[in-house]
Amino acid sequence: MNDDALGDFLRSRRARIRPEQVGLVSHGRRRVPGLRREEVAQLAGVSVDYYVRLEQGRGTNVSDAVLDAVARVLRLTDTEAAHLRDLVRPKRDRGRGRGAGAREGAGRTVRAGVRTLMETMTGTPAFVLGRRMDVLAWNALADAVSGFSAMPEGERNAARHTFLDPAAREFYADWPAVAAETVAYLRLDAGRHPDDPLMASLIGELAMKNETFRRLWADHPVKEKTHGVKRMRHPVVGDLELGYETLALPGAPDQLLVAYTAAPGTAAAEKLAVLSSWAASQDGLGTAAEGDHAKAENPSSSGRG
Repeated sequence: MNDDALGDFLRSRRARIRPEQVGLVSHGRRRVPGLRREEVAQLAGVSVDYYVRLEQGRGTNVSDAVLDAVARVLRLTDTEAAHLRDLVRPKRDRGRGRGAGAREGAGRTVRAGVRTLMETMTGTPAFVLGRRMDVLAWNALADAVSGFSAMPEGERNAARHTFLDPAAREFYADWPAVAAETVAYLRLDAGRHPDDPLMASLIGELAMKNETFRRLWADHPVKEKTHGVKRMRHPVVGDLELGYETLALPGAPDQLLVAYTAAPGTAAAEKLAVLSSWAASQDGLGTAAEGDHAKAENPSSSGRG
């Protein structure tokens, strides 16, 4: 994580708060949008110098009480407040074994019980996302929907697919919303792993190659990936609208189980049934380590998401 991330985040949140929202009177034109540093410091009950050092990433031993006060002043959501603590925590805890790619190898291993669970979900597309939005494992129906096995091995990553695969813009009917959601979750994940060199490399690659990513990243959005709707243009069944739910996997803090859903009796459910019939004839379960075993039989020659 760039040492400027904390400052970028705090400045972006200062800029969106109007003085009158926090009971301050604004006199004349202001040189900067939103709150000034001294105003945040005053409202949070800390010295201006202390807040300036915090925003510049020079704060040490920042208490939870101060972070809570800053979060209150800036009207951070619970997710944003947690992100703030993640950005500050490495400066407090660096050297205590809480940074730099700890458990990276274990974090990419999807345990057998989870893989078995996905395999039994024959009517539900399910896959596991790891750190950096790497796609670690999937069941047959998820492959039929998203084409994970057709993605080049080593490049099965939801963020990379969204921004660097031209097919993604055609596949997602609401690509701008998917792009924004992807950046918001990647920002959150990056804050949790500030010393991950692969995370930094991914962000750098996306920023260099995609202008939309650069613009969205600069806004510093943060949002958990919990639930929502994906609207897709599938090459086999046409327009496909699916809900999704995510579940954090106990014992695997960097992994999310993502399941697509369709209400019984809907057109989406019927289309999933069509894809399920095709998927039943395939190998069933995939992992990122298995390579492209289903690629030749996939209904689309390009990966989807």
